[in-house]
Amino acid sequence: MSTAKHAYKLKMAPWALLTVSIAWGFSFVVMKDAIERQSVNNFLFTRFGLAVIVMVAIKPKVIQFFTKDLLLRGGAAGLFLGSGYILQTLGLARTGAAITGFVTGLYIVLTPLIASLFFRERVTRFTWICVFIATIGLGLLSIRGWSVGFGELLVLGSAITFALHIVALSRWSNGRDTYAMTVVQLAMCAIVAGIGSAFEGYSLPPDNGVWAVVIFTAVFATAIAFIVQTWAQAHMSATKVAVILTMEVVFAAIFAVLVGGESLSLQNSIGGIMVVVAMYLIVMREEK
Repeated sequence: MSTAKHAYKLKMAPWALLTVSIAWGFSFVVMKDAIERQSVNNFLFTRFGLAVIVMVAIKPKVIQFFTKDLLLRGGAAGLFLGSGYILQTLGLARTGAAITGFVTGLYIVLTPLIASLFFRERVTRFTWICVFIATIGLGLLSIRGWSVGFGELLVLGSAITFALHIVALSRWSNGRDTYAMTVVQLAMCAIVAGIGSAFEGYSLPPDNGVWAVVIFTAVFATAIAFIVQTWAQAHMSATKVAVILTMEVVFAAIFAVLVGGESLSLQNSIGGIMVVVAMYLIVMREEK
């Protein structure tokens, strides 16, 4: 590869990744309207099923990498990922898109704690400080009077399962084809949502509006987003990737207010800022 071409890719990678954050942030707002007209499991089954079809169509030879080991590891990681998406979307149906984005972002803070719990990785004092800041922020986001919102609790559950997913991938993805692992994980997401749909009865998206959201989230916010993320991570550090992807939370709040017509109280705003600060401190610390 020529020096000029390599420099161009280094320059473009952050911007490409930023578009992923924008797509993910925007998906919170458009999904909220769609899941009011279609059940969560039906929506997610269609979304992830379509995403798998698109990814296999783009790279048909990916099937050659489906070894027993990869299917086992990718399927297990996909179980965490699928559970996270279901909990997140159920929570989104019960709370605002902005708050859903903020609480989901806690997975960045929770990941080192889970790695410590399962793999005895040391948690530094700095990390505990970030956890403390994020916990207070979560409280400001989710406590309403003397009660805690059920929607926020569901989204917190998704943040935990997303953190489990990251820890699992850090242990299992090395030496295995990234694209194939992604396809298997998304297929497992479709299977998990499909099982839920089987109990309630599956139905296709009810109108063109929901179909548009399904196509956007499946093609742009899932298939293309994962491909772009994989490409970008080959040209920049993991820390820079994490910093840019945390912008998903910020974009979710911006779109929720500007497009979704939501409003954030002073308490919610302070809580959201504290969560974002904790997230950035965690990922910036990893650089050192």
